[in-house]
Amino acid sequence: MKHIIILGDGMADWPVESLGGKTIMQAAHTPYMDRLAKEGRNGRLVTVADGFHPGSEVANMSILGYDLQKVYEGRGPLEAASIGIDLCPGELALRCNIVCINDHILKNHSAGHITTAEADILVKYLQEHLGNERVRFHTGIQYRHLLVIKGGDKRISCTPPHDIPGENYLHHLVKADVPEAEETAALINELIVESQQLLAEHPLNKQRVSEGKDAANSIWPWGGGYRPQMEFLSSKFPQIKSGSVISAVDLIRGIGRYAGLQVIEVEGATGLYDTSYENKTAALLEALKKDDFVYLHIEASDEAGHEGDIALKIRTVENLDSRAVGPIYEAVKQWDEPVAIAILPDHPTPCKHRTHTAEPVPFLVWHPEITPDSVSTFDEEAAKTGSYGLLQRDEFINAFMNN
Repeated sequence: MKHIIILGDGMADWPVESLGGKTIMQAAHTPYMDRLAKEGRNGRLVTVADGFHPGSEVANMSILGYDLQKVYEGRGPLEAASIGIDLCPGELALRCNIVCINDHILKNHSAGHITTAEADILVKYLQEHLGNERVRFHTGIQYRHLLVIKGGDKRISCTPPHDIPGENYLHHLVKADVPEAEETAALINELIVESQQLLAEHPLNKQRVSEGKDAANSIWPWGGGYRPQMEFLSSKFPQIKSGSVISAVDLIRGIGRYAGLQVIEVEGATGLYDTSYENKTAALLEALKKDDFVYLHIEASDEAGHEGDIALKIRTVENLDSRAVGPIYEAVKQWDEPVAIAILPDHPTPCKHRTHTAEPVPFLVWHPEITPDSVSTFDEEAAKTGSYGLLQRDEFINAFMNN
């Protein structure tokens, strides 16, 4: 049996007053996910262990069954793996957003969804002026980039920028958790200030402002850590002789690399609501001809949640259903070799809250021979009565892979 996990990032939500108390998933028209829920088995999963921030790196590693206490090193090292940076011992890797700050207020975490081509110009400019033997900047995708510090101390507190839209950034600068890390914290804060001075005068930013776009006028490093020690999924699940990951997001691709999965490049995959669902679906079906396991990650709902856009988030959930889940289901149900499908968010990103939360998420598992439970729709409330109950740690991936 082959296995597919379809991950709708941030798809879960809270009840929305304007929707009559329904959640986004309840309000969206999702006939295929509802059908799989009705024909399969359902439950809820704790994806954020106690003591961990509800970030996508934490949640996705948890979904794949990794013990966060043993392997978690932060988001930076995962994104380093995704863009091909092989970290040396003692190198601290941090996710480095390019953000928009107006009058000390962090307007958004994405510099108005700057393009990769524009960001590459700015990252190279920062490397030219701020990079040295100890500090390196590397271009990632869109607003998501990498800062590597030789000899950096990871014992620092960094606030994810998507957690503080509309707040004064000065209240959230990096702090040292121990005296030995004070030099690292001071260095990062200095780089933030220096980046603002450099980026404000860059011609690209002056052009963006003249066009009415948000300025890409500051870096925001966070999620730092060292190279993690993760075993391949094939070591735990011998039925995975080969596997792939499909995502436009660096950290998911990095998790995939450390998990021993091949990263598949997909034309038109943007990490936003305009991503090419069709190309991602085609890539999954092609990969599944040779692979035993494919992890399909779609970021769109998470971005809509961060923007607090209810109508947009509903549309992203419906797009996931009609443009990915539906075509995948219709294709694989005809195959001679059975295929198991799991669908779930990694965490909620409530539109009202505009950032991640740690509540359990709903999941469904379907394959041609499964015995259905009594659930008939796929949403946060219906999953509470699912036959899997409430799972945590590696219970989900074990149940899915060994069904």
